[in-house]
Amino acid sequence: MSRRFNVKMNRIRGEMLKGLCVLLCFLALGGVQNPELTGVLDDCFCDVESIDVFNNFKIFPRIKKLTERDYFRYYRVNLKRPCPFWPDDGHCSIKDCHVEPCPESKVPVGIKSGNYNKYSQAANSMSDMSECEQAKELGAINSTLSNQSKEAFADWARHDDAQDHFCELDDETSPDAEYVDLLLNPERFTGYKGPSAWRVWNSIYEENCFKPRSVYRPLNPLAPSRGDDDGEGFYNWLEGLCLEKRVFYRLISGLHSSINIHLCAEYLLDEGWGRSVWGPNVQEFRQRFDVAETKGEGTRRLKNLYFLYLIELRALYKVAPYFERAVVNLYTGNSQEDAATKELLLQVFNEIRMFPMHFDEKSMFAGHKMEAKTLKEEFRLHFKNISRIMDCVGCSKCRLWGKLQTQGLGTALKILFSEKEIKNLPEHSPSKGFQLTRQEIVALLNGFGRLSTSIHQLHNFRMLLKETR
Repeated sequence: MSRRFNVKMNRIRGEMLKGLCVLLCFLALGGVQNPELTGVLDDCFCDVESIDVFNNFKIFPRIKKLTERDYFRYYRVNLKRPCPFWPDDGHCSIKDCHVEPCPESKVPVGIKSGNYNKYSQAANSMSDMSECEQAKELGAINSTLSNQSKEAFADWARHDDAQDHFCELDDETSPDAEYVDLLLNPERFTGYKGPSAWRVWNSIYEENCFKPRSVYRPLNPLAPSRGDDDGEGFYNWLEGLCLEKRVFYRLISGLHSSINIHLCAEYLLDEGWGRSVWGPNVQEFRQRFDVAETKGEGTRRLKNLYFLYLIELRALYKVAPYFERAVVNLYTGNSQEDAATKELLLQVFNEIRMFPMHFDEKSMFAGHKMEAKTLKEEFRLHFKNISRIMDCVGCSKCRLWGKLQTQGLGTALKILFSEKEIKNLPEHSPSKGFQLTRQEIVALLNGFGRLSTSIHQLHNFRMLLKETR
């Protein structure tokens, strides 16, 4: 009887929290909401208003602080890998696209050592960041020299076999792989646009989203002109897909929307003589998301962003037990710093547990066993191909953030398909059935941090649009 009572009370608390979320969101937005972007999202049972309040008041402040910690700010990446799909048309020549190395001495010793779960006497201390700060003024990518030995990464590299990976992983031991300080290289509009950028997204949508070539997505600048077509044929096709393939498209669209919001929010407003000025560009935002200017497509794009947010939120909920074990340390070499970082991460997990409307991934790949296995493999290979397309991005800074966010989503998918392995993890010994590399951890949290930032920036754009009216 008490169990039934507890279940009932939990359901009531969930409904009360949902109602409170809607009310708080209404008040937080000054009583004004976008009439198009509201209500329940497709393919799940959560509403936009609840996500807004949960993210902006609970998650965003914490995830922002977490990704500023040393463990999460350094990402090792190879920005020199050639495009595997078409001849390289040259890298972006705009100064804000360039790579500006940051000395290897600035990377915490624990991160460079590759012994990600061990403490040594060579504790890392806070160092002078003046050289990196100078690079920040130039708006360039900062990375370190990269002559790390293969042995340094061997112990961490032995984890899940390739069939569990949803991304084409960079070879961390490659001479071209470099550490990049993400804080000194914020994602922003660098001026990279036009046919080169369109070709990357066109390849992703047209060749990797289970789509027949005869069906064009709306407002595609590389597709044949079809007059006033509002995309009805495209969405009739999309709604006719199975849940898994429809989810795949929505994930990619959500990622694209999130990246576009970052570019609109950090737009180059004035180059000036002394210093470039970056800030929100309302007109650019309207061109990409306004209902009228996009023939209603903007609302779909934003809803897909929220959908992607729920997917990655669910992955973090599922992977929490992996990090809660005492054996897992977010190691940089500074014990005090690392303890504070893990405590902050656990606070994020606790907030996620309180959210009452998670995406239910159990409905995916739930059909006939062999058909589900084949479909899952298709899903994985299509996404892995998209991660390879990121090496075709001409702007180095755009490539950096594209690779990181793609790997973050790929890691989230890996987690969602590894529930059994995560449940069976030993408490006091290294993982065997499931493992995350440091690269995957950094990409997962920073990738989710980018989605959280997008939803937070949407609130700012609503306020700016209200002022312009």
